[in-house]
Amino acid sequence: MSGISTSIDYTLLYSSAPSGNIAASMLATLYSGATAAGTGTATSTGNPILDLKLAQQNETKDVAQEAKDPTVVRDLAAFTKAIANAPNIKTALQNPNVLKVLLTANGLGDQVQYTALAGKALMSDPSDPNSLANQLSDTRWKTIAQTYDFAKNGLAELQNPATQAQIAQSYERVSWLNSLDQATPGLSEALEFKQQASRITSVDAILGDPINRDVVLTALGIPEQIAFQDLPAQEQAVSSRLDVTKLQDPNFVNTLTDRYLLTKQQSASASSSSTGITSLAAQISGIVV
Repeated sequence: MSGISTSIDYTLLYSSAPSGNIAASMLATLYSGATAAGTGTATSTGNPILDLKLAQQNETKDVAQEAKDPTVVRDLAAFTKAIANAPNIKTALQNPNVLKVLLTANGLGDQVQYTALAGKALMSDPSDPNSLANQLSDTRWKTIAQTYDFAKNGLAELQNPATQAQIAQSYERVSWLNSLDQATPGLSEALEFKQQASRITSVDAILGDPINRDVVLTALGIPEQIAFQDLPAQEQAVSSRLDVTKLQDPNFVNTLTDRYLLTKQQSASASSSSTGITSLAAQISGIVV
């Protein structure tokens, strides 16, 4: 299996391309010594771009395997039991077993510890522009409030078997994504970004979503410290380097995610001895946008 997709123009990754065949150069540097893909969900070939391709191909099988993990099974059982025993939606959302699964399944696993914020945001009225979910800069809260509308639907929404099944499937998938990151830094973010990139229509949609923000800023070489600047400055930093309309082009999205993965690989190996991927990443001076 070839790790370089013929549909990707890798010259887009370089502002000043080195002489010779770039794709061949990347192939020689990245794939030398690469091993065949493992059967587990948390294995790596040593090449992040190939790992991304394999993860996309094997997702259904590997998520099904992850669903059998004892920890995942235990978490979902505790989630279902807590909902069954809850007298109302407020009590359910205060239960750590419910919050862990619900937030993780909806891409908010990093917010599980913020129980007070979660309770208020989840109970927000998504139709009220002044509600907490609509006021928070993290647009994930607005999305989850719109998805379940607990302010209107109450506990019945969580008790709906179809809703519980959807949450369980999402939780199993997120658990699989987390296992991928253990083997290949940034792989889950790359997968998620590729799926949602075509829905990004503004710079604020990038800055307001942690995954979009991490992938785009990392790929463009914009430092994390930009978060300390005011929003207009952050918007300018992104818009001056990226034409958001290009995110409608799958080939461009491929080059962006590849650059992201190479940069993450470089960062992960920075403290170790120099490797081929580090040497390649050091040559990358910019991305044409």
